[in-house]
Order: sequence, then structure tokens, then C-alpha cells
Amino acid sequence: MDMNLSGKRALVGGSTQGIGRAAAVELASLGATVTLIARNAEALSAVAAELPRPVGQAHGIVVADFANPEAVGTAIRAEIDPSRPFHVLVNNTGGPPGGPAHDAAPDAFVVAFKTHLVSFQVLVKALIPGMRSAGYGRIINIISTSVKAPIPNLGVSNTIRAAVANWGKTLAHELGPFGITVNNILPGFTDTARLAELFKARAAKTGKPYQQVVDEAIATIPAGRLGRPEEIAAAVAFLASPAAGYINGINLPVDGGRTQSL
Repeated sequence: MDMNLSGKRALVGGSTQGIGRAAAVELASLGATVTLIARNAEALSAVAAELPRPVGQAHGIVVADFANPEAVGTAIRAEIDPSRPFHVLVNNTGGPPGGPAHDAAPDAFVVAFKTHLVSFQVLVKALIPGMRSAGYGRIINIISTSVKAPIPNLGVSNTIRAAVANWGKTLAHELGPFGITVNNILPGFTDTARLAELFKARAAKTGKPYQQVVDEAIATIPAGRLGRPEEIAAAVAFLASPAAGYINGINLPVDGGRTQSL
């Protein structure tokens, strides 16, 4: 199986922690030159310094807030070099705050739409010309299992994640003829700082102890545990690799079997 990413260049969003960081580490370990993009320059530099670094490999960082698509566009355009195209794009950023959909302010949907779909679109448009010229492109969207089954008390997130999934499927049809695949990874309950925040908010709202909230969530997972960011990253790495060249337009749950639908 060809998992070698030597000579490939990858851009990974939300890469200072959690799934994004783990994906960056995995892609670098397979030989890719990785550029990290997030809003915290200090954290980005720290992660970049820790990435596997084979001889001749120089990783980079881009500082931009996904809540500001215009700033994302400006920042990424400064990184475009026709002689060194990006081959892999991992669209990933932090999710919206929790809460029921009917209580959410209309602006919450606008902010989430810009942070996720619009900023992802900005990155795709910037990177597609290079992928087309290289005849190799892998666009991987980190979304959520809510695409298949909405998660209670995540109204804004459920809405926006579904939009991103359909956007990705549309792109898969449009870009497939150019050697570019587009796939969505749907993480289940994964042991990240965001999940801990959501569980803490649920504990505060229900009056339950935090550990009880965690245990109740784990009880819904056939694997009997939370996922690890590295396990999501393994799926990212496979879809980014030459071995996955005929996989296009899928929603891939990585959730320990929790999602009830096919």
C-alpha cells in the first residue's frame, strides 16, 4: 500500500491542538511538508517545531482566524507558489458553541457558516490551481457524525456541519476529473479539549457530575471508550495518500461504532 507522502505539501487547519495537530504529525511522519494554519502564532510555532522533520523538509505556519475569511484569503495567497503547490488540504477548525437550535441567535449561524464553509471555500479556491497542475489533490474535511445523526444540544453545529458535508460532496463530483478527491471525515466522541468543554457545559446544565456525563457518553459507544485524536489522524493520512486515489465523495465516520445509521 502506497502511503508515501514524500514530495507532497499539506495545509492543515486548526493544527495547534486535538485532531488538527494529530493530523499534522501523521502527515509529516509520512514525508509531507506541512504548513499549519490557525490563529495562535505562538502555539503554531511550537507545534511546527515538534513535527517529524526528514532531511530537506521545512514545515511552515500561517496565522489566520477562520472567523475572518478575508484574512484567511490574504494569508494563504501569500503562501501560494506555483512551483511548490499544496497537494493536501485538511479543512478543520473549532466547532460552534453548544445549545439548542431554537435558542441560537441568527448571527450564531452566520458566524459558524463563515468560520467553516466560507473559510474552507477560500482555501479550496486558493489551492485548486496547484492541485490541478500537479494532477494530485486531496481535500479532507473534518466534520462530525452529526452529518448522519444530529447530536442533541448542538443545534448550530449540526446545521453547519451538514452544509459542509454537502459542499464537499458537490466538490468531489466537480474536481474528480482533475485527480482531486474530496472526502469528509466524521469524528465521533474524541478526547479533545472541545469535547471536554461540551461535557462540562452539559454537566453544568444538568447538575450531573462531570465524570457521569463522560461515562454516559461512553456508554453509547460500542467500542467502550472515547476516540483518540491520533485515530482520526490515521484516517486523514490514508485519505491523503496515493493509496486512496479511488475514494472520493464519502462520509467516513470514525466513531467506535456509535452512529446508528449506515
